Amino acid sequence: MNTKITVEGNGTMNSALRVAFATKDMEEVNAHFGGAKEFVVYNVSPVGYEVSEVIKTDTSELEDDDKTDFRIRALKGVNIMYCESIGGTAAAKVIRSGIHPMKVNEPTPIEDILKTLVTMINGNPPPWVKNIMKMETLHDVRQDRWAEGE
Repeated sequence: MNTKITVEGNGTMNSALRVAFATKDMEEVNAHFGGAKEFVVYNVSPVGYEVSEVIKTDTSELEDDDKTDFRIRALKGVNIMYCESIGGTAAAKVIRSGIHPMKVNEPTPIEDILKTLVTMINGNPPPWVKNIMKMETLHDVRQDRWAEGE
């Protein structure tokens, strides 16, 4: 079996989101999760973004179920994964592994998504993003109902 995972990079940002993009050209999100041969991973923080690594996922020798599991193992440590499309079963496995899948409706420049993420982080990110980044959440109303019983 010659399944390859190649990791290149030296991520240095602390408390950053790790965001993977399914891509055919390193420029756009333009690959289906199940067919992606590589994912480029960026660290995204309030101050910007940097390439962390490129994960090559050549699964041509594996069975279908194994391909999904292999990709999820290869993406270990990633918080958000953007792709052009993903099947329901694969999406459920991705979510269970702690990765938040995001679909784009058409090929989208990775840099545009990165800029949007930085803006969102510096604005008012959703609680799940704050949690990933270990950011201070001043008040989450969902916690109120639990506090009453103490």
